[in-house]
Amino acid sequence: MLTDNELDLEKLFLPAWAQEAPAAQRYAKFTGNEGEPRRREGRYEGGDRPRRREGGGESQFRGRGDDRPRGQRPGPRRDFARRDERPEPPPQLPEVNVALLPEERGAESLARQIKSTGRAFPLFGIAHLVLQKPDRYAITISVRKKADGQIAQPLFLCALDDSLWLSEDEAVAHVLKQHFATFYQTERTPTDPPKGVYTFVAQCGMSGAILGPPNIHDYQNKLRKLHAERFSRMPFEAFKARVRIVKDEVVVKKWIEEQSFKTEYAVLNVPEPLKLASMEEVEKHFRSIHKDNIIKPVESHTLGGVAARSLRCRELARTIRFLTEEQQRFPLQIATALSQRFATQGLHFFKVNKTVTHVSVARPLFLDLEATPVSENIKRIVEFINAHPKCTRRKLFEALAPAPPTPIVPAGATTEAPAAVQPAEPTPEQNAVNGDLHWLIHQGHVIEFADGRLETAKKPAPRPPKPEKKPAEVKPVAEGEAIASIVPPAEPAVPAVEPTTEAAPEIPASAEAVTPDAAPAIEAPVSAETPPAVSEAPVTEPTNQIASAPLVS
Repeated sequence: MLTDNELDLEKLFLPAWAQEAPAAQRYAKFTGNEGEPRRREGRYEGGDRPRRREGGGESQFRGRGDDRPRGQRPGPRRDFARRDERPEPPPQLPEVNVALLPEERGAESLARQIKSTGRAFPLFGIAHLVLQKPDRYAITISVRKKADGQIAQPLFLCALDDSLWLSEDEAVAHVLKQHFATFYQTERTPTDPPKGVYTFVAQCGMSGAILGPPNIHDYQNKLRKLHAERFSRMPFEAFKARVRIVKDEVVVKKWIEEQSFKTEYAVLNVPEPLKLASMEEVEKHFRSIHKDNIIKPVESHTLGGVAARSLRCRELARTIRFLTEEQQRFPLQIATALSQRFATQGLHFFKVNKTVTHVSVARPLFLDLEATPVSENIKRIVEFINAHPKCTRRKLFEALAPAPPTPIVPAGATTEAPAAVQPAEPTPEQNAVNGDLHWLIHQGHVIEFADGRLETAKKPAPRPPKPEKKPAEVKPVAEGEAIASIVPPAEPAVPAVEPTTEAAPEIPASAEAVTPDAAPAIEAPVSAETPPAVSEAPVTEPTNQIASAPLVS
């Protein structure tokens, strides 16, 4: 017997009148939305209403599986960012080489000051000081060539103001805008005003230029000319949408007055008078007559820091600004150029604690007081500096050569103050200490840093001896192996010589074989290298701090 949910294949193939109607509609009250919570007037109906957990004021639903407070729950996952939240791509810089170099006279002045003071200054600290003001450095811009030798991005120089440009069209537009009066003169001659009655005109909403009524024949040309000259970076349709129709009588009258004059451009510095009717003709004349003498392609050009900041080419100005900000974080180019300039001036470089590169008049050189004969005054200076860490020149003089006491004036005595107070002359002891300290600093035995600290050069660590070479091992030939391969070929037969009974001559003692002993350890020569306190190494890492010292500003 079939149930209600089963199929009776025999009844399915019977005609419609022969099929029996169901006894009752068992599922008439079901709508198909059973099992889902229903809301009516803001309230849930049925037994599936969500309930809050007891305790705590946070509204939490059962079945979430997350017991954290609402403020700490992770938000909905976003697989894509909004358009306004996407980071902007970095601007594409032109393919040119830009280098920052210290100003030559400033670098020479710094070298002279380092020599005169004898102090050791951090190299990257000097580089940061150079970058603080644009008049202390220069910028060199050069072209970059591809693998096949072609120039990736040409450069054009305007001879009138030494401005640099990336294209010839930009350079021509710059000359016609900034130096127009050098080559041409604008002349306005009266002419007949436009005929007809005009009640409105079109005006640019950004520049305020009056274009005239839209129904005149030259309206479209003026519109496109204004867009090309002043708003070429803006889409033409967006620029056109900014044009408005003005019905003001004052604006209409102003346009009529402008059309009542004819503008012509007279060419200057020519033997025969010549007038041009439009700016298009002016640009064409400039390109054919003056362009080759005024605008020239170059492969490299050097600008001062102040002039580089005022470049009119936006792409080059952005490139220079990007490089300057990068060098302020890590001035590698300036430090490298300074090290080359200082090396030509006879200065030396070394590292302190294997981190900070310093420049000074001499490299650190350890002074062995026991092995080197020096005066007692020099011994006192070196011993005092070793015994007093962070010693300064002032403390050294106060200890070894104190100044004479100042005479005390009685309270009742009246003395007239001199017009100019003369400094006290140094004593012979102070002169002696000063001379010996000067010798120690310029020989590298004592280092005076930029902040005034005095330190002695440390003894270099001994170098480890080189390992001895082991003699090559000779493998014995096993019995039965072919020895003929290592035996030289047989020589011609020689008559046998009868053996003699004479004793072999004795070998003198001087000719006995001497076995080589281990090479004695070679002492490390006194060099400019220093132990962990002071050591010599190439310039690799910067310092962001420089001690207060008088430098050329």
